[in-house]
Amino acid sequence: MSVNFGGLVKGTSVNIRRSNGRVHKAIVTELQRDTASVTVEWFEDDETKGKEVSLEMVFELNPEVAPSSGKQTQDRPPSRKTDARSRRTIQPPMNLRNQQKENRSPSPSPYYKRVPKVEANPPNSSRPLHRGEFKPEIGPNNNNAVAVNGNGSVMPPPKAPPRGRKSTVVDEVEKLRRNREERRAAQVIERERRQQYFDPNNANWEFAIMIKEFRANLDMKPLTAADPVLDHRICVCVRKRPVNKKEMARKEIDVITIPNKNVAMVSEPKTKVDMTKYLENQNFRFDYTFDETCSNEMVYWYTARPLVECIFEGGMATCFAYGQTGSGKTHTMGGDFTAGKSQDTRKGIYALAAQDVFQILQKPSYRHLNLDVYASFFEIYSGKVFDLLNKKCRLRVLEDGKQQVQVVGLQERRVTCIEDVLQLISEGTRCRTSGVTSANQHSSRSHAVFQLILRRSGPRQQLHGKFSLIDLAGNERGADTTSADRQTRVEGAEINKSLLALKECIRAMSQNKQHLPFRASKLTQVLRDSFIGERSRTCMIATISPGITSCEHTLNTLRYADRVKELAVDDGADEPFKKRPAVGGPLERLDESPQHVSIHSPNNSDLALISSMCENELSREMYEVHQTVTSLQEIEEETVECHRNFLQGLTNSVTTSSNLFNMTEDVDFDPEAYVAKLKEQLAASDEEYRKLRGELKAKLDVFESALLEEEALSRNIKNKAGPRN
Repeated sequence: MSVNFGGLVKGTSVNIRRSNGRVHKAIVTELQRDTASVTVEWFEDDETKGKEVSLEMVFELNPEVAPSSGKQTQDRPPSRKTDARSRRTIQPPMNLRNQQKENRSPSPSPYYKRVPKVEANPPNSSRPLHRGEFKPEIGPNNNNAVAVNGNGSVMPPPKAPPRGRKSTVVDEVEKLRRNREERRAAQVIERERRQQYFDPNNANWEFAIMIKEFRANLDMKPLTAADPVLDHRICVCVRKRPVNKKEMARKEIDVITIPNKNVAMVSEPKTKVDMTKYLENQNFRFDYTFDETCSNEMVYWYTARPLVECIFEGGMATCFAYGQTGSGKTHTMGGDFTAGKSQDTRKGIYALAAQDVFQILQKPSYRHLNLDVYASFFEIYSGKVFDLLNKKCRLRVLEDGKQQVQVVGLQERRVTCIEDVLQLISEGTRCRTSGVTSANQHSSRSHAVFQLILRRSGPRQQLHGKFSLIDLAGNERGADTTSADRQTRVEGAEINKSLLALKECIRAMSQNKQHLPFRASKLTQVLRDSFIGERSRTCMIATISPGITSCEHTLNTLRYADRVKELAVDDGADEPFKKRPAVGGPLERLDESPQHVSIHSPNNSDLALISSMCENELSREMYEVHQTVTSLQEIEEETVECHRNFLQGLTNSVTTSSNLFNMTEDVDFDPEAYVAKLKEQLAASDEEYRKLRGELKAKLDVFESALLEEEALSRNIKNKAGPRN
């Protein structure tokens, strides 16, 4: 089909009419010969828009670009109302004829009158012209002719009559039909998909579909053994455990996704007001993320293995597992569970670290140091320290004159092979304290600390390096600790306080602060050496549960771990034991400087310092709980110590009386001396007994008041919180 576009070419500026009747400029971008139309574009509201316009519409609004027509314009018959003197018609001027051709108007020509040039004294005129009378001049060369109407006014050029647009009803009906068919096909596919995953016994089956579709769009690149091991001073990683049998029986869905080696994603189920279900995906980034397929050996290779050589260089290393009860902390640190509470300790980080210690000890570069390996295993339960290798004997944590923390009475056993270490691990694990919580029937309610200690051979046995491997207690929520009896409340408050203090000590370590708030808990107090010095290094393994019912606990664990990593000074790889200058001087010399004695005095409240630094994480009520529990524990220790002194005094008195009694059996028995010494001993014993008894009674009164205060505070918090469902 031959289409004449006239003066239209690409780039021509033309007027177009919008659907609302507005006319504006646009640029021709394409000529459509098949549809006899043009494509135009224009810029509006900071964006480029376009549409397709028919040629008739373009030529109607832009007659100057319309093609020329070959049709001749016919004359219009004269009007009867025309004056007799002006009935004589003339041809329209050339410009009007061209205008009619461009507009392609078939209308007949109107009457035209010549407006002659009137001279002052016309040469051929026999009489003067009257007003309103003129003499027409007819001739082909007269270019001054203009079109006028009957009343003598100039007529405008005629317009082309508007032509009707092509109807789009058929196209619209076809479009509606296609949309309807596509919508019905999508509904059929959706019904089939929902029918495939529908489970009337599982209320979360819709979330399972959403998570599966979400994972299908991810590029999964999990951590492999071929990935390099980076060197960090503070390393934070996350490990996801598989779905266990109990969760499968409850038909729980997996809400944790590990797309690559650095990211952990939580798909938290949500419901809108209109009961529409959706997922809120939250991403967390760490140094390493381990999915459910990773073994203990792989976790150890990327976390604790880089820290083993640290202790041979004279450093202090710490590796601890943190997470909800039942998330796999004890499995990661102690080994695989075989039946019940029995473990295969050879596959835990405890044993793997000890095995590497003995291997590195045989290297020629360390043989000249004459190092011996010792091991200790103790737990911290409710603010008290117990030796797991000595029948759970209670230990005391004290500071010596050099402000060095000493665990009085802790047994350190020398080990020479991996079998010795495995035996100690099994012995200590059996003695560890556990209890029942809302999250786990066999929850570890204490912090278990296994230490591998390197000492130089000799009479002094000087400390060379120490590696502390810690299986932390479960990070229970407030509901797990405030709704039980006092023992559960105290142990829960102590766990939460120690975890908060541990995070703040790592914060001070990473930022090289002048003061470490290690006195806020017993855990950080016994680990003080691992937080100071240029060669101290720390690794945190956050273990998370994949089930939907553990989603809140999992988010709390990931936020805690994310906060620890956020506080690190350097997010990249650190040089091993790189010296980091601290504000005010090296950190390990801080305690020895006189100007800092007041900071580290026992009267200083590290708990208050942590509360001021963590206002958003520690509420006023929880701070009061921690403060009350701390005071209660201190008074308890003082009362127990006073009772010990009382018993020691009684023992001394009984021993003295026994010696006097034995005098009566001698051959040269002196009655007078016996009577005098016995009376003196009774008087001294009576005075000492009254003194010790008074001190013990006073401590008991204070202890009783502290117990009542803790009970009242707990009841007050329960009343403010209201009843729990």
